[in-house]
Amino acid sequence: MAKVLILYSTTDGHTIEICKRIKQTVEAKGNRVKLQDLADGPELVSGTFDKVVIGASIRYGKHQPLVSEFIRENQTTLEGYPNAFFSVNVVARKPEKNQPETNPYLQKFLKKIDWQPQQLGVFAGRIDYPSLGFVDKQMIRLIMWITKGPTDPNAIVEFTDWDKVDEFGRMVADL
Repeated sequence: MAKVLILYSTTDGHTIEICKRIKQTVEAKGNRVKLQDLADGPELVSGTFDKVVIGASIRYGKHQPLVSEFIRENQTTLEGYPNAFFSVNVVARKPEKNQPETNPYLQKFLKKIDWQPQQLGVFAGRIDYPSLGFVDKQMIRLIMWITKGPTDPNAIVEFTDWDKVDEFGRMVADL
């Protein structure tokens, strides 16, 4: 039984939902999983886990700065364990941008950091217009209008392919 640490950075809460689903899948294969928010300043202590996964959401084309900072500060430890990284972004709703090698945000992020995760994933996220503040709602509606996405200010639209999330979870369990 492996101990798996799943670290995450979420903007609107959907990334934690994806992490919970991965946790469920990994635990179904007999592993123990701990979820931890990067915003809480976790420390990677060697010997307390067997595998590490980092998941991060995108807002306005970028992951939160704390994601790359954490990776930079912990790169040696990360490289010492089986590891994976996944990105959550709405552009991944498009079939031509829903793979790690075709997702522009993930590719841009990987060029920014020195760490090369052993496994990569990318998942389409969710837009919850009613929960957004005025400025974010208008900006995201504009982006969606430009990219031919949903713009109804009262809509909650989930694009996540949960089967793909489960597949990633099984891959993490088998690392």
